[in-house]
Amino acid sequence: MSNVVDTPVKYVDIHRKDNNRNVLVSFQDIRISFKHGIYERVIIDHLNLDIYKGEILGLVGESGSGKTTIGRALIRIIPTSGGQILYGDETKEVISGKIKKDRARNLKTKIQMIFQDPSASLNDRSNVDYIISEGLRAFHLYKDEAERLEKVEKMIRRVGLSPEHLKRYPHEFSGGQRQRIGIARCMIMDPEMIIADEPISALDVSIRAQVLNLIKEFRDERGLTVLFIAHDLSVVKYISDRIAVIYQGRLVELCPADRLFEVPLHPYTKSLLSAIPLPDPKVEKKKTVIIYNPSQHNYTADDPADFYEVEPHHYVHCNLEELANYKRIIKGLKEGGKNE
Repeated sequence: MSNVVDTPVKYVDIHRKDNNRNVLVSFQDIRISFKHGIYERVIIDHLNLDIYKGEILGLVGESGSGKTTIGRALIRIIPTSGGQILYGDETKEVISGKIKKDRARNLKTKIQMIFQDPSASLNDRSNVDYIISEGLRAFHLYKDEAERLEKVEKMIRRVGLSPEHLKRYPHEFSGGQRQRIGIARCMIMDPEMIIADEPISALDVSIRAQVLNLIKEFRDERGLTVLFIAHDLSVVKYISDRIAVIYQGRLVELCPADRLFEVPLHPYTKSLLSAIPLPDPKVEKKKTVIIYNPSQHNYTADDPADFYEVEPHHYVHCNLEELANYKRIIKGLKEGGKNE
């Protein structure tokens, strides 16, 4: 484990300055680990993150950084081994660890998940009608068969398919159509929040934008909160309001999406940005890819790393020495803009 994740970070209310928006989900000093005998592997260590109600928060990082683990912990598929997760708009309740059965059952309707592989997440033995209405049946969210069918037909049209597809099976559809079925299954529950776990990574480039636009449309129509997990920063920039960058289970940078691309501060963020392929082959050939080396940080007991606010709503995991340098960078950019 690198020294980037060795130092505990105290919980900080990172939305204390924005009183006009409510926090729906709050991860407070979350730790997630897996044990095998006496060996314990820590996946998420000291995660502190708040998610606004109604926002799309992009969570990015390389494979194995813990992105999907965070989403699965939120939906209670994976247990936490430390800290707590709070959920709620006006009144927040702890949803991690042991909770009442009624509360756990209610959460299944409030938080839904769009999975990465639409082929693996749909039951090939069930037709589309059964797949989409499975949640309605489990939670008895309809009065009679006519109302159930009306809800299913309305939702299948909303995601760009037609009612005639309801009697077909998943293997009869393309990857993009299967993902639309997965979105329909999720949205028919009328959730408050959805976790989109790399929902377009298994799709053709030509239909990725369609699926992204569909998620954004549902967010705008219903005021959904979305945790969008991906490793492609260009995609996350397009759909997200804010972006959180994670490295080996630790948040290293958090800020509005546009600002992350304008002024990336953490070396790991710069490394991810440099890996984005460019459409111009001449420019791509001359591009320098930045390799991130965790040992470049000079964290000590006297100057440990913490999650600091470098500028309003822009947070970076660094020590005081790095913080001073980042602030000089921001100040230089502001002064340069004034001179222009």
